Amino acid sequence: MTVFCSGIGGIGLSAYGALMRSKGHSVSGSDRSASVVTDDLVAQGIPVSFLQDGSAIPKDCDVLVYSEAVPESSPERTLARERGIRQLSYPQALGELSRGYDVIAVAGTHGKSSTTAMAARLLLTMGKDPTVVVGTRTHELSERNWRAGESSLFLLEACEYRRSFLAYDPRIVLLTTCDGDHFDYFTSQEDYEQAFLEFLSRLPQDGIVITHGSDPRVCSVVERSGRKLIDADHFPLISLGTPGLHMRQNAQLVLALAAQLGLPPADAQEAIAGYSGSWRRMEEKGTNREGVTVIDDYAHHPAEIRATLSGIKEAYPGRRIVCAFQPHTHDRTLKLYTEFLPAFRDADLVIVPDVYAARSERDGAQVNVASFAADIAKGSGIEAVDGESLEKTEHRLRTDILKRGDVLVCMGAGDITNLAGRMVR
Repeated sequence: MTVFCSGIGGIGLSAYGALMRSKGHSVSGSDRSASVVTDDLVAQGIPVSFLQDGSAIPKDCDVLVYSEAVPESSPERTLARERGIRQLSYPQALGELSRGYDVIAVAGTHGKSSTTAMAARLLLTMGKDPTVVVGTRTHELSERNWRAGESSLFLLEACEYRRSFLAYDPRIVLLTTCDGDHFDYFTSQEDYEQAFLEFLSRLPQDGIVITHGSDPRVCSVVERSGRKLIDADHFPLISLGTPGLHMRQNAQLVLALAAQLGLPPADAQEAIAGYSGSWRRMEEKGTNREGVTVIDDYAHHPAEIRATLSGIKEAYPGRRIVCAFQPHTHDRTLKLYTEFLPAFRDADLVIVPDVYAARSERDGAQVNVASFAADIAKGSGIEAVDGESLEKTEHRLRTDILKRGDVLVCMGAGDITNLAGRMVR
């Protein structure tokens, strides 16, 4: 087939495009701007255009696969519709690609990418030769987010946003958490849990859900689905090459998966213990000339912030932790406002640049960042300041905040990752 991917720089769609090319299909795509992801796609021989006006769609295009971030009214989707080209969302396309495999899906509010990467490490180490699609670049996949395997196993990360995961038909689900997020789409916590119930109901009657029996929310959803629950809390909390209790809890899910696949427990523990983190998950970028250690992290939900800062405090005892936190969307920040305020207790200082408005069309009211920072200071009992913009935040960090020996955490799902790179240099 000739496949065109609109928004191919997305972490999911880029994996799909690369995987399709590895299977012999002709793949090209477009995105708004260049990134490390699009650079890698080009290196693999996949043409990427940064003009999303429709001009890059091949004349013989069989299917246009679009990122969920690309609206129906976009020039490329409009042109595809006029030309009668079949269109699929990324989850729909991945769902089609994974049919016929034994699908292991990793779902949940937090920890999906890390858990998928750990599971990939387990399966590869144990010679299971899986196909993998994960929402981050990992050491286990040669710093990429996909792998084409020869076995019947297909390991994928299943995102709940817009009920995307309803496109998949897994046999095993690893369910991390069900805390509630994406309230620009979901109408309530109940609606959020209902989506997970619908997802688990896609499992065959003999399908299983591996989760934490100590979490009442996930247990309630699994119970209502009528599927078998495997309690990962019965497995040990093993030491890993990356810090944090949340990471060790993710590893419990993978140990439970190993048991379900009949893998020797000691070998499974040894394989998983070597996991040392992934791209933008407590990723240490290095120590700069001023003696500041810089960490890049994707956390953008209050529960993720708490877990990540706790892990960093564990990994760097006695050092001052400065957190540059970029809120991701006004809508999420406002709807989870009270949960954000006490989430930074393990930092010593927080600086908050402008909100990253990734879905501005869905944002209603705007966050007052100065008030947000002041409320974080009260709620977390630490110093918190308004960084105003990413550029001004960088200037303040360099000139009057950071001291030798500090740990700087650049945190958020937006372009604050660029700040992490600059602060190392």
